[in-house]
Amino acid sequence: MAGCDAIRHSLLGVPEDAAGLPWREGGWTRRQVLGHMIDSAVNNHQRFVRAALDGSYTGPFYAQEGWVAAHGYDEMPWPILLGWWQTYHEMLKAVVERIPADRLEAPCRVGSNEPVTLRFLIEDYIAHQQHHLAQILCPS
Repeated sequence: MAGCDAIRHSLLGVPEDAAGLPWREGGWTRRQVLGHMIDSAVNNHQRFVRAALDGSYTGPFYAQEGWVAAHGYDEMPWPILLGWWQTYHEMLKAVVERIPADRLEAPCRVGSNEPVTLRFLIEDYIAHQQHHLAQILCPS
């Protein structure tokens, strides 16, 4: 999860006054995008652990609009969100580092999607974080 270290460094450079601005017209604010990134960590945490322990995972999709609204991320201070993001990623990094190599091939089904491997979920998670970092860094 080395890619998350670079993401963290980039997030630290975002000024708080920009955090409340939408990344594009009609889109989420940067706070909401970061909150979504935290929610993604929360949802993937249980996927990673269950697949590593049980040898497979089957679970629901993540209802992103509802989660972001339920947490009220747009009303939270940027430094708080950054701290939550960092803490959760330190935990995820520790989990991923402890997954036995043979469990990386565990089949995982999210919602009605076709099964993928745990390795794919981990790699896709990092790419997803990088995708949303680009939104946060996008000029307004």
